[in-house]
Amino acid sequence: MAELVGDDSAKAALLLRAAQADVASGIDALFDQLLPIPADPRSTLYEAMRYAAIGGGKRLRPLLARAAGDLYHVDRALSLRVGAAVEAMHVYSLIHDDLPCMDDDDLRRGKPTVHKAFGEATAVLAGDSLHALAFEWLVDPATHSDPFVRAELIRELAHAAGPAGMAGGQMMDLAAETAEFDLRTVTRLQQLKTGALIGFSVEAGAILARIPEEGRRPLRGYARDIGLAFQIADDIMDVEGDEALAGKALHKDDAAGKATFVTLMGLGRAREQARLLVEQAVDHLANFGEEAALLRAIARYVVERDR
Repeated sequence: MAELVGDDSAKAALLLRAAQADVASGIDALFDQLLPIPADPRSTLYEAMRYAAIGGGKRLRPLLARAAGDLYHVDRALSLRVGAAVEAMHVYSLIHDDLPCMDDDDLRRGKPTVHKAFGEATAVLAGDSLHALAFEWLVDPATHSDPFVRAELIRELAHAAGPAGMAGGQMMDLAAETAEFDLRTVTRLQQLKTGALIGFSVEAGAILARIPEEGRRPLRGYARDIGLAFQIADDIMDVEGDEALAGKALHKDDAAGKATFVTLMGLGRAREQARLLVEQAVDHLANFGEEAALLRAIARYVVERDR
């Protein structure tokens, strides 16, 4: 695979920055519209959801949904709605992961975690509500006129979020505090905890375009590889990163004695593995042309980011 150099690299960076800004503003506007604060005792719950969901974050999953949709010229308003649903699911997972019964974190996206700002009970309900709203938004005809497309989106998101996906990965992560995991087990953990929602985000673009399952194999390979590269980069940042830039506590896995890609592979090998995974991810897009430029730029971004 040829490396991006000179003007090509600068063009990719500009494309990525523009798409990130557009998706971030679109997601914030959509959350603002979909989460109006009611004039009744539920107001604190809605304030907590808005606090967690609006502003901040990389918006990687909505960005991937947009980029995959662009491959097939999907209406970006539809991609954005799917992006809001997957981001709601992601934010729910962050709220719950930060709770004292899970990772017990005080800082997320550069501000106090939801349970610190609103209390544990409200945080649990805010997470539960965002989880439910993700499916409510997907089933709405505004997401797609075809009920079969909407049903497939719901099925795939449920699979990605449940015991065969993100929740199962979180259970493995909790078990990692008292067990010695090898590289194969850590890889499986991260494919579930982090990779499953990334995989849904990419495949959702093809689902919106009614691409049959056999036609989605390149996207699945791309998502699998960038999901692992993303987590390896996170593990490296946990060792070398700046907490002010990351917006969250670092070095917690090492303090808890958890096996990570860095502890099992070493920094140098971990960096090389992340680079190879990005190359593989881009190679999966070989049959696409300029319409895949944003997906290629995102693949490189996941290992070059500083937060």
